[in-house]
Amino acid sequence: MSLLVVGLSHRSAPVSVLERASLSADTKVKLLHDTLAAEPATEATVLATCNRIELYADVDKFHAGVAELSTLLAQHSGVALEELTPYLYVHYEDRAVHHLFSVACGLDSMVVGEGQILGQIKDALALGQEQHSAGRLINDLFQQALRVGKRAHSETGIDRAGQSLVTFGLEQLAVHTPVAEWASGKRALVIGAGSMSSLAAATLARVGIAEIAVANRTAERAERLAEILVASGTGVRASAIPMAEVADELTRVDVVVSCTGATGLVLTADDVLAAVSWGSAPDPAPQKPAGLDVAPVAGSAAGLDSAGPDVAGLDADVLARLVAAAEAGARLADAGAVRTITAPEADGCPVGPDGRSALTGVDASSLELHGTWADQGEAAAQRQPRRSARTQAHATDVRLALLDLAMPRDIDAAVHRIPGVRLVDIESLAEASADAPMAADVDAVRGIVAQEVAAFGAAQRAAHITPTVVALRAMAAEVVAMEVARLDGRLPDLDERQRAEVTQTVRRVVDKLLHAPTVRVKQLASEPGGAGYADALRELFDLDPQTVASVSRADAADPKNDDDPGRAS
Repeated sequence: MSLLVVGLSHRSAPVSVLERASLSADTKVKLLHDTLAAEPATEATVLATCNRIELYADVDKFHAGVAELSTLLAQHSGVALEELTPYLYVHYEDRAVHHLFSVACGLDSMVVGEGQILGQIKDALALGQEQHSAGRLINDLFQQALRVGKRAHSETGIDRAGQSLVTFGLEQLAVHTPVAEWASGKRALVIGAGSMSSLAAATLARVGIAEIAVANRTAERAERLAEILVASGTGVRASAIPMAEVADELTRVDVVVSCTGATGLVLTADDVLAAVSWGSAPDPAPQKPAGLDVAPVAGSAAGLDSAGPDVAGLDADVLARLVAAAEAGARLADAGAVRTITAPEADGCPVGPDGRSALTGVDASSLELHGTWADQGEAAAQRQPRRSARTQAHATDVRLALLDLAMPRDIDAAVHRIPGVRLVDIESLAEASADAPMAADVDAVRGIVAQEVAAFGAAQRAAHITPTVVALRAMAAEVVAMEVARLDGRLPDLDERQRAEVTQTVRRVVDKLLHAPTVRVKQLASEPGGAGYADALRELFDLDPQTVASVSRADAADPKNDDDPGRAS
């Protein structure tokens, strides 16, 4: 076995690098084909999730394999090799097996113990099989990884150590409120209809969301997911909507979960801002902020009181444009009126902490002061680190909750600045889970992984010597046949019963002579460093290497071996 894995994950690389290095479905196929075309690799598959990209291959040269696989990852991810290299990790042989088994058990997940990774490992195996890039080693490895993952979940309480990424994300949205209580009666929009989006939709229905709209580029998949949700027995109302109606749907929902394969943003900050601003009622009687002197403002727009703030030193043209925009109900992004959310609270925004009244119906006094406050806040925000999702407002203050599970991200990270909006994405989930306590069951799972790695290695090493043993027995059978034929020439008067008895006797002698050595060599070969016993056996009995190779090919081509659930266990 010469298993090699080269990859990067949330543990080795920042989200920004993972986001840029993500692989589309077509790119994964091309990567596999190019890997097989490379000299060191004989079989391969790729495991690509929202927080990891790993290329697995059976290679005949370690250093050449590392160089080739790293180069291929860089070429197909679009990230330059010199930039990607610091974040890559390499595992070889037993360490590579240990890594995949740990991944399958959820030990290497962003949320420890999550079970979604098993489906992704299954998809990686299916991809290798569909592209005919997965041979005996990759098939055995990934099938065993699935069994190990299932064993860990069934024999331990690893599920208690963490939740699925979806459940954990919803807990972050709900802050300190129980998810079921937070979700009760809410309306949700799910963007995407793939495996993760389907899991998210099912989770939303299970925790008590009242209504779910599903939007997907392929309408049929959205409709199918909606039908499944309705038939789930949770009582949720579900329907499919066209992607073109997502902007309108944002104004009607409380929760959005997005996980698509798009390479660009699905929801921009402008989209979210427009949704949370839609229908905001203007202040019925705007009040002059305390402590402001009023003075006539030349050029005030029609319909506004002639009183305004003391604008000495301020640009009257800027104020006029702000007032005109407010009267027209237009967006004020260009005027600086919506850049408010991360501003310091000490100065006190006159428009209010949620900032919605800054959009329509605000008097010139409050509007101009708000613009100044926003500019100060923007400068202050640039001097301060971004606050994590856990430090934002309580869930009860949130108008729109957004969960972005895509990589690259679907939702503009800038929406965390919009008042009344709470965003949880892959980056904030990583921050939130960094300090999560490790359950005692994690140690039990680690023990299972260690056992399974040893068993898999032993089985692979034993399998490596099997073609040599088969070739040895084939040679012995040929010797028996030749000697029986020679005996027939010398004793032509033997009847059929006598000839059969002689033949059986010679075969028993050969079998007894070979039994102990072949059993023992399999035992020795299953131990670490036992690969040399196959070579010794070939040398001792002068076995033809081509015969051994033909046995290996025949064994690998036997479909019954792939279906045997007891293999490599």
